[in-house]
Amino acid sequence: MDEIALKKGHRDFVVLLTARDAEDQLKLLGVLPDRKLETVEKFLLTIPAALRATVREVCIDMYEGYASAVKKVLPQAQIVADRFQVAKSYRDCADKLRIEAQRDLKSDLSKEEYEALKGTMWLFRRDPKELNKEERERLALLFECAPDLKQAYDLREKLTEIFETDHSKESGAAAIRRWMKSVSSSGLSCFESFLTTLENWMDEITNYFVSRQSSGFVEGFNNKAKVLKRRSYGITNLTHLFQRLYLDLEGYRLFGL
Repeated sequence: MDEIALKKGHRDFVVLLTARDAEDQLKLLGVLPDRKLETVEKFLLTIPAALRATVREVCIDMYEGYASAVKKVLPQAQIVADRFQVAKSYRDCADKLRIEAQRDLKSDLSKEEYEALKGTMWLFRRDPKELNKEERERLALLFECAPDLKQAYDLREKLTEIFETDHSKESGAAAIRRWMKSVSSSGLSCFESFLTTLENWMDEITNYFVSRQSSGFVEGFNNKAKVLKRRSYGITNLTHLFQRLYLDLEGYRLFGL
């Protein structure tokens, strides 16, 4: 379950429900007019009872309406908090500190000194394994000017490493708890909101380690939906949106020569 906004700058979200079939092909199950608990619950109840009983995992954004609907209608299914949304949450925390640090540096450094930091925003966001020697040196200069930013960067990468390690649910939870202690002792405040998220969603987040399910493939599908909206100069009729998305996914297989 994931949502997209039909209009740029608006919060009128529609929910896209997708699944993978036995051949690992993406299937569009439905397009819902909103993400309210009652709307999601009503849709899930349209699935025949025999099929509902076969659902083992549901990957969701960390939104209580999704979780509550799944728990009520699919009580046997394990809820997995989407790793990509989790990653976005803690990366945004580090990036918020980066924005504050660069604003302070712009006022504290000379124009020439600040010019030397130009472009480091993108280096800060990228995977450190993808950086070349020159890029690492430029990033090190930023960290020399803002030591707190280096601390946040290292904590961010440490948590990414935990998710990429072959943990069990139990060992993954223990590693995340240790990371939370490191954050608390670091003196940084940028991760405070994310620590609350971890406390509230720890079970669903650590369910990722069970079979490493995520909604990563949905990001590509969401981009397809956004391109379709632009191609249609906006599309607000949900039936038409479903039909067009379905044709994009299945049209060639069904109607191609």
